[in-house]
Amino acid sequence: MTFTVAALYRFAPFDDPAALRQPLLDLCAARGVKGTLLLAREGVNGTIAGSEAGIAAVVAHIRALPGCADLDVKYSAAAAMPFQRLKVRLKKEIVTMKVPGVDPARDAGTYIDPADWNAVVDDPGTVVIDTRNAFEVGYGSFDGAIDPGTKSFGDFPDWWRANAGRFAGKRIAMFCTGGIRCEKSTAFLRSEGVEDVAHLKGGILAYLEQVPEADSRWHGSCFVFDERVSVGHGLVEVGEKD
Repeated sequence: MTFTVAALYRFAPFDDPAALRQPLLDLCAARGVKGTLLLAREGVNGTIAGSEAGIAAVVAHIRALPGCADLDVKYSAAAAMPFQRLKVRLKKEIVTMKVPGVDPARDAGTYIDPADWNAVVDDPGTVVIDTRNAFEVGYGSFDGAIDPGTKSFGDFPDWWRANAGRFAGKRIAMFCTGGIRCEKSTAFLRSEGVEDVAHLKGGILAYLEQVPEADSRWHGSCFVFDERVSVGHGLVEVGEKD
């Protein structure tokens, strides 16, 4: 059996995320879906795996939640179930930045489709920043991208504030695994007064899925948050880095 893996997120206003938890937990359990889903007042985030029909049912349920019709989902396949159990957790943030008032649903930067991303990477006038942590960057990244060297995403605001002067007046383009950290980091930069800021729509996973390897500006593999460890072009499982 091949398992369907869905990496998903959506910034949306949930007035009472606790009320959403049990129905979602019950549906996943009934459909044999495993993985982790996070719920917060700012939306939903997670990666789950199961049968194609089971994942479809859970995704449909989440799309029906307030503000989630445009839920961002990236699908891939795994030969074995990549998760041991199911967790649906309540959090303060679906991706932790610890900067009050940042609202990606309202303030995220410009989206750049994967098909247009090479032109961004190739543009000497654009500063391309990898918003992932140093461990993830060690698996692979884009040509010429700046690695902030952070241990966690929560370190990114301090790194930006310490280095913002280097990038004054320049166009900023950022990327991450699936797009969620990019949405929050672009909203953060806009709150810091940066006007020209964009990010890779759907993240590295969308790029590796849609852009042919022969045309790619990506080197290495992309770390993912399940037992596959990392994936390459076409979202083919790669595993541990050498």
